[in-house]
Amino acid sequence: MRLATFNLENLDDRPGAGDFADRVRVLAPQLQRLRADVLCLQEINAHALTKHGPREVSALDRLVAGSDYEHRHRVVSLSRGGVRPADRHNLVVLSRLPVLEHSQVWHDLVPPPSYRPVTAQPRPDLPEAVEWDRPILHVVLDAGGGQRLHVVNVHLRAPRAAWLPGQKDGHGRWNSIGGWAEGFFLADIKRAGQALEARLLVERILDSEPDALIAVLGDFNAGDHEAPVRTIRGDEDDTGNGHLGPRVLVPVERSIPESQRFSVIHRGRRILLDHILVSRLLLGSFRAAELHNETLGDELISPALVWASPESYHAPLVAEFSLRPSR
Repeated sequence: MRLATFNLENLDDRPGAGDFADRVRVLAPQLQRLRADVLCLQEINAHALTKHGPREVSALDRLVAGSDYEHRHRVVSLSRGGVRPADRHNLVVLSRLPVLEHSQVWHDLVPPPSYRPVTAQPRPDLPEAVEWDRPILHVVLDAGGGQRLHVVNVHLRAPRAAWLPGQKDGHGRWNSIGGWAEGFFLADIKRAGQALEARLLVERILDSEPDALIAVLGDFNAGDHEAPVRTIRGDEDDTGNGHLGPRVLVPVERSIPESQRFSVIHRGRRILLDHILVSRLLLGSFRAAELHNETLGDELISPALVWASPESYHAPLVAEFSLRPSR
């Protein structure tokens, strides 16, 4: 079984979103190369094809048309109302394995904290809810032999300052460093909160299935040793309790040589923001991991940014497992 994650970077086929035909020519071979049985995608945009029609992920439909992924089981995240996909940045799971259950978690386990901004203009009279930008997508798959595979697709908030009333001009520039700093603080709350909710979801799964096969994967917008990844992993170094070792999630990408262990190039710095974290039982079936980062450009200074590059500035990560029927 091959399990993969890939942030497709604002996949959209609406007019003004760049040359979509070029995107298909670049991205379709990357997807095919993954040979993924289960593929977790991030940043899939949706829109209505007719004025009053339902919102659809038409760009994804066009990207996978004619490929091995076209007729896979599909689960798409929904907006806060839970009725239809959001305009931007949906999560998608495409699976060869049958889907047994699926749900999304969005403030179901962690209520939004209340905060009264200091630099907002005007400053609100009362604290306001700080909500996450996206849900967590939980899909339970039939892995054969009576085994259930829990796939948790995540896209955590990027460490970029959140908007504050009256603190940005019409060109997207911050009016004060204090305003930017508070926006950066709020973004960190959102990212930390999403990570906590993902970990609590893992806890809930393990409470009901102590030997569960679990993979939490996606764009964490954080490195291996940063707080969001540590929160979801629950490493013994942090808890100080060896009895919790069976509940720790393990990053399979650590099997890749460090010189090749990057999924994003940010202003010349190679960093790993995309991860596959697995439970101990699933780790027993782990065989190998791959990062397809040979064509990565720099997400901030690539010349292609001037004409809307068809590339994604994230590299896909894939892990291979050899699952055996349960006893």
